[in-house]
Amino acid sequence: MPLDIKQRVSDFLHQARCHESFEIPLFPLKTVLFPGGKLSLKIFEPRYMEMVSACLRDKKPFGVCLIRDGEETGKPAPHADTGCAAEITDWGMQQGVLNIQALGLQRFHIEDVRIEPNGLIVARAAHIASEPPQPLPAGHKACATLLRRLIEHLGVERFMPPLNYDDAVWVSYRLAELLPLKLSVRQNMLEMNDSKVRIEILHSFLAQQGLLA
Repeated sequence: MPLDIKQRVSDFLHQARCHESFEIPLFPLKTVLFPGGKLSLKIFEPRYMEMVSACLRDKKPFGVCLIRDGEETGKPAPHADTGCAAEITDWGMQQGVLNIQALGLQRFHIEDVRIEPNGLIVARAAHIASEPPQPLPAGHKACATLLRRLIEHLGVERFMPPLNYDDAVWVSYRLAELLPLKLSVRQNMLEMNDSKVRIEILHSFLAQQGLLA
């Protein structure tokens, strides 16, 4: 059941520019979501079923943040203080399991949390300003070339267009989510506000692994 998200994303980003803090339900996961990244989830816990239902009804995102310790199911787990808002773009039910597709919108920093009676974590958070597009430095063009090959191998349909291979922010986000990095390193990549530093670190990693021509 695909959803038209264009206006919702626009509304959310407008809200991000106009308000310093907001409330958002959290979905702590053993993954790091980046702005512009796609996320597939299978949901069966009642608290997250209710969360998705409320997000769809109210046309609002939920927050994805990395679990620091513990599991994705059961009692609320300790999580990172920086996460990424996720907009539901598609959903469907199959044998009692809710399958959703989500798109990463904008990063946020958690200021405080409360636990709802059903175990859902709700955060008061502040938006982290979006990084404006930055031209990819000539010295890092090999990173974009490798990324293009990875995306063609995995399937272009898995990525949200446009594919901005000349933008250091977009290239560094996509490499950070695709490369076999430790989750703690991915989290550091998410928290960085300088795409030039991020792409330099990723370039060094790829060179050390012998993956750049």
